[in-house]
Amino acid sequence: MMNNIPMNKVNTTLPIPNRLSSGNTITRNNKPITGSPFLEILKEKQADTQLKFSKHANERLASRNIDLTDEQYKRLENGTKKAYEKGIKESLVMVDDLAFIVNIKNNTVITAVNDGEEKVFTNIDGAVII
Repeated sequence: MMNNIPMNKVNTTLPIPNRLSSGNTITRNNKPITGSPFLEILKEKQADTQLKFSKHANERLASRNIDLTDEQYKRLENGTKKAYEKGIKESLVMVDDLAFIVNIKNNTVITAVNDGEEKVFTNIDGAVII
């Protein structure tokens, strides 16, 4: 049964218990958070933004002798960021004569193709040419 207390009559000045003062520890993923929780979360999020390569993509890079320069890698990251900003989920990102299929949500390169091959790309919803 609901109380019919008007919202303007509800006591909103109840004390908030200090959970740290009783010896409890704040945890994240079952690990205690030390230092500033904000900084810990920020570090985790920054780690998540690094572009990853799937096992398949790494195999394709090796078998096709594709060796990305630092500048090309930065452009690939930039293209991935632009795809994210546009709401693309699976993107073709072109860097010079290299084509990459990137899962934007997971920030993961799925496969890579170089100039010497016929190219047909399916299941993408956008393309970025950098």
